[in-house]
Amino acid sequence: MPAGAQPVNFDAALQELRAAMRVRGVEPFAALDLVPDGRLRRFRVVGDKPGSRNGWLVLHDAPLAAVFGSWKFGSTHTWSPRRATPCSPAEYAAMRERLRAAQAARERASERDQADAAERARVLLGRSALALAAHPYLLKKGIKPHGARMLRGDLVLPLRDTAGKLWSLQLISPDGEKRFLAGGRTRGCYFPIGGAPVDTLLIAEGFATGATLHEATGWPVAVAFNANNLEPVACALREKFPSVRAVVCADDDAATPGNPGLTRATAAARAVGGRVVYPNFGGVRHG
Repeated sequence: MPAGAQPVNFDAALQELRAAMRVRGVEPFAALDLVPDGRLRRFRVVGDKPGSRNGWLVLHDAPLAAVFGSWKFGSTHTWSPRRATPCSPAEYAAMRERLRAAQAARERASERDQADAAERARVLLGRSALALAAHPYLLKKGIKPHGARMLRGDLVLPLRDTAGKLWSLQLISPDGEKRFLAGGRTRGCYFPIGGAPVDTLLIAEGFATGATLHEATGWPVAVAFNANNLEPVACALREKFPSVRAVVCADDDAATPGNPGLTRATAAARAVGGRVVYPNFGGVRHG
């Protein structure tokens, strides 16, 4: 331990770290090898699908500190253990430098993953064909394809930014299982339904919801794919279409603590000076 470093109970500190990761929604699905060696570790987050590695962590020693987050949601968090006495100025400086280095390493890894996923998306999209209206998922939802593609039985939805650059794909199986390309960028990317907006643009989470909204209203829809992406997509489209009316269409996640669908949709609408709407179940909500 360097001169002046404040001792900490390592086991207790790691319990603190695990608790902090859990509170911030980045809890590892399986036991994680928490070694303070400055290496970038990737892992599956509780609640994510098997095979995914959206969580990441870098843990440093002397002084003990960590940076962790989720590639899925674009989140980054810093952590250091509680101490009986404050860190010295030298320790604070070392901690800040190491956290900056960890953040830079995380960003480089993310950029490599996104570039690889974008290339895979290009190849797979080139092999796909226009989806048929008879696809089981479309029939189940009672919607039309709206430009969706199809590959090996799965629906294929391209994720593009407002400049039209392809970043990733969402694949939807006939029975409705959804997955993204590993490492692909989702933040700020969307799937358009109904062409460019003239006066009104709807922003929704899922493809089936977006297709239903378009078929009911005739207005164009941007599919943001998840609640956490509503605000990034809304802000990007506000910049591209500054004069249109933005309406964020929320999923009412009443059975989920904090109702993330409605909460995130409300934040997105506020960020762009738009409106938020949500389903009216006549006082009866279904989980």
